[in-house]
Amino acid sequence: MATNEEIQRRAKTFAKFREEMVDVLAPELIERPELADEFMRRFEQMEERAEAPAAGAKPPPDGGLAQLIGLGPDAAATPGKVEQPTGVEAYDDTVTAERILAVADLYYIYQHERIGVFRAVLKLQELFNAGAIRLSTGPGAYGLYRYDRRRVLRYTHTDRMQAYRRVFGYTDTPPAPGAHSNESFHGLFVQFVNGVAEFFRDKRVSEVIRPRADDPSFGSIAVVRRSGLDLRNNLKNASYGHVNILRIEVLQLLDEAFRIMGTEDIKNLFGADNAWDVLEEVMRRYFGQPQITASQRNRMAEAGRDILEWLAQPYILNTTRAEFEAFLLEIGDRAEEWVTSAEALGIARRGDQGELAVGPRPRPRTGSGRLPMTRRQPVLAGSRRIPSDNGWHNGAWE
Repeated sequence: MATNEEIQRRAKTFAKFREEMVDVLAPELIERPELADEFMRRFEQMEERAEAPAAGAKPPPDGGLAQLIGLGPDAAATPGKVEQPTGVEAYDDTVTAERILAVADLYYIYQHERIGVFRAVLKLQELFNAGAIRLSTGPGAYGLYRYDRRRVLRYTHTDRMQAYRRVFGYTDTPPAPGAHSNESFHGLFVQFVNGVAEFFRDKRVSEVIRPRADDPSFGSIAVVRRSGLDLRNNLKNASYGHVNILRIEVLQLLDEAFRIMGTEDIKNLFGADNAWDVLEEVMRRYFGQPQITASQRNRMAEAGRDILEWLAQPYILNTTRAEFEAFLLEIGDRAEEWVTSAEALGIARRGDQGELAVGPRPRPRTGSGRLPMTRRQPVLAGSRRIPSDNGWHNGAWE
């Protein structure tokens, strides 16, 4: 462990060295701006190597308190001679990737829940049991039978709604006893998605209007990185519990539902070409929904899951501009897809400055309405009534 005096001396030495190097390399840095980023990265590595021996040294048994207050033979003559820790483990490094990946899958499931996949299969099952549709011994009929028999073994509709409420703050289902609704998720998610979309939107514009448009240092990564860390840390505390197991089971259920709707006897029943056509026809015919949002919701599900999976990796911790932008490129188009689909659904709108205005779920209330939009402030996009397996419930602001 280094002393207070050694830490201060080292900081002054590095600052002086950095200043002299920048002064010597100034002409080259002006001509080739990308060198500045590489220079700073190398310099940070040098600082880390210089601090490593002191950081790895074993501290005194009392942490240096006796030395500080002047007790014993090792008492410090001045504050500068006192051994001083440099800090603790970084908070952002403690996120478990597996839990964020589970949340990504749960978001994917939620969007398909909003489309009505499970309600459509349950309606087919109800009609099949009542003999109201022309199904008998085909693979679709047998699939509906097995879907019904397995219901007692699966998480219930209420379990799923409570999970969405606890992790995302979506739906108006009361959280399970002892759980809390994650009301902050949606605002943080939108902020991050919008930051990524704006970053690459501005970069594309720069390719037209400025020289050296391929300079990786164009644009600020600080806003994107900070919003990503905020979202990542929010999900860290909302992803405990049974989310991992629930998403595996419900993904299996989602796959089974599409396999049932994609069977030949059920497709022939509705004159459909694929499972999506069956789903849309069931929603129109039996749930009175002439406007089906399956395409937009599916793209939000795909893009949202990819974005959250990206956050599960250590990319967001990278502070080097060129490398961070290279990693961020993986979700650049996904962010634009999510924003565009949200606009198509009427739950988001770009402002005059190109900023995405979309609001988190408010507290339950009756009626519907809109609040005035202000720049950089979330707005409510109107209430919706979301049909559930057992009836109707208000909510799901997203």
